[in-house]
Amino acid sequence: MERELVIVGGGPAGLAAALYAARAGLDTVLYEEGMPGGKAATTERIENYPGFPDGIGGVELMMNMQAQAQRFGARMVNAGVEAIEPGDAQFILQTGEGRVTARAVILATGVTPRPLNVRGEAEFTGRGISFCATCDGPLFRDRVVAVVGGGDAAVEEALFLSRFARKVYLIHRRDALRATKVLQDRAFAEPKIEFLWHSVVQEVLGGRTVEAVLIRDVRSGETRAVAVDGVFVYIGMEPNSRLVRGLVALDEQGYVITDEEMRTSRPGIFAAGDVRRKTLRQVVTAVADGAIAAVTAGHYLEGLRG
Repeated sequence: MERELVIVGGGPAGLAAALYAARAGLDTVLYEEGMPGGKAATTERIENYPGFPDGIGGVELMMNMQAQAQRFGARMVNAGVEAIEPGDAQFILQTGEGRVTARAVILATGVTPRPLNVRGEAEFTGRGISFCATCDGPLFRDRVVAVVGGGDAAVEEALFLSRFARKVYLIHRRDALRATKVLQDRAFAEPKIEFLWHSVVQEVLGGRTVEAVLIRDVRSGETRAVAVDGVFVYIGMEPNSRLVRGLVALDEQGYVITDEEMRTSRPGIFAAGDVRRKTLRQVVTAVADGAIAAVTAGHYLEGLRG
């Protein structure tokens, strides 16, 4: 099967790319092995996407994006991509529906949060467990939340959440933070933040939503339940860039390096959304990346056609 453009990943970046590419008349197919929408679809409510003053459910927004792309002719395939190999003026993709060739590829595979790997985590993800305070923090106004981690990202999340939450527990396995001093000083000065040192989350407890975390003291082994309404996990993200490792330039963390037009170091491969090196990873920036990648890919394909 031969295609002009293959998009790998069905999150907001991939769906926006599919919309722009299909609307421009490109023969476009998008591969997504999981639920359409990526991480955004696991968010109960998105309140910072422009145009929805009362917010919108993550699943609803992503399904709307998918329907819009399909209306213009983008083909959606519920299958994964196992490998991408360079060929003669094209790329060869091994997919769940067989071998596919493409003149251009947009990688929109996103990132994977490093999980806690504890009981209750899978059950409550999207129902009290979040990996993005910027996305979900306002939903926990006047409630009690926990942030797990001790680096810059975790402390930044705790500080951001302190604008909304009544109380923020910061759970860290050591007795000192790894965050930069300026962030530490701000966190220590924030009366809403309480530090639970030498502690790890052993289990997330609740009914319909999160009600508590069971934490264990790494020194004594003692456990205790701490009542919270939400848990924000920030122990790191891992870019899903395995498919292009060795094909395009990656930074030291594995993020795809692009220019402002979403071009990678290999002509014909573009990257959009959270998988690329960038400063802000949000639905709105992913959508913008996808639109730019599709337009740039269209120009690239025009050049191939002469």
